Amino acid sequence: MSLYLDYNASAPIDERVLDMMVDVYRNHTGNADSRTHGHGADARSIVENARRQVAELLAVSPTEVFFTSGATESNNIAIRGLEQYAEQSGKKHIITTAIEHKAVLETVKAMGNHGYDVDIVYPGKDGRVSVVDIMNRVRSNTLLVSVMHVNNETGIIQPVNEIGKALKNKGILFHVDATQSCGKLVNEIRELDYDMLTFSAHKLRGPQGIGCLILRRNNYSLPPVKAIMYGGQQENGIRPGTIPVALVAGCGKACEIAGKEYKDNDIKLSELKKCLGVLLEQSGLIYHFNGDQNFCVQSTANICVEGVSSEALMIITKQYCSVSNGSACTSKSYDPSYVLTAMGITEEQAECSLRISWGPDTDQIQFVDSIRKLLEAAKNLV
Repeated sequence: MSLYLDYNASAPIDERVLDMMVDVYRNHTGNADSRTHGHGADARSIVENARRQVAELLAVSPTEVFFTSGATESNNIAIRGLEQYAEQSGKKHIITTAIEHKAVLETVKAMGNHGYDVDIVYPGKDGRVSVVDIMNRVRSNTLLVSVMHVNNETGIIQPVNEIGKALKNKGILFHVDATQSCGKLVNEIRELDYDMLTFSAHKLRGPQGIGCLILRRNNYSLPPVKAIMYGGQQENGIRPGTIPVALVAGCGKACEIAGKEYKDNDIKLSELKKCLGVLLEQSGLIYHFNGDQNFCVQSTANICVEGVSSEALMIITKQYCSVSNGSACTSKSYDPSYVLTAMGITEEQAECSLRISWGPDTDQIQFVDSIRKLLEAAKNLV
């Protein structure tokens, strides 16, 4: 079996999380919104414990945590859920970036088709958007600024801390997609100024199919977000539907583990990235990293190997390792990465670029062996 190195698409579930979920499935039958018997109360206690675990990781109140099916749904609620407020306030201007996940870009595009004015900010070749560029586009009718914390393709950290501070007290809502940073850049997230934050559990070794929308209170009031689906009043009316208790428990457990282990994990991730750098230097290949590595997470590398088709390289090395050349949500497309294109990287260079992403559980010996074989194969394609 090849070594899995596509953690940014979906990280393997932590065994401790899986054990927690199996116990819930086996021993805790009930609907968390059933108020008339003990089974429902038991399910509710599991959900509220998970809510506290998420809140502790992010340094927020449990009342600010809302469970969803994942970051895509959370992003949709955070953006589309503002429509009623936008109509009432007359604020119908949205600012976002060209390198956001499609869950944000496509949602903002849909808003644009319904009469909203959308500004798309492009990054520099370093992969980072400019705070000045963002703030220069702010207007009196700006409703929302949405900027991801860490880009899923390049791993480049965006200046959301500076943007949040610049927007504070301006009456403009700020949304941060923290899907790739949650559980990794723990201290950084805890210090951010934002109104809404979103993430998926499966990117921090929790289960697929569950995520969170964080709505921060301002003067005791939540952001003016309304549900975009209709049904029950689960999650205080923000997200209707039966709460998947085992998935929620898994999300909470993953957050608890991340909160305890993120410092040690960062050391392990850094060591693997150092190994990658040494192997690249020793390979003799002509390469460069896409994006400024001074602003990159330790778990991701987007590398352009000159003269080597990433598609061909992935095909001939799939028995050694599983890597990618872009976001999983666009992997069926043969077009160059829209993220790299937005950074000003040429189509030829984009087609020679691949993303490698790993986790703290990645075995260093296997990692070195797999990357060495990957680079040897790359030399045969030059």
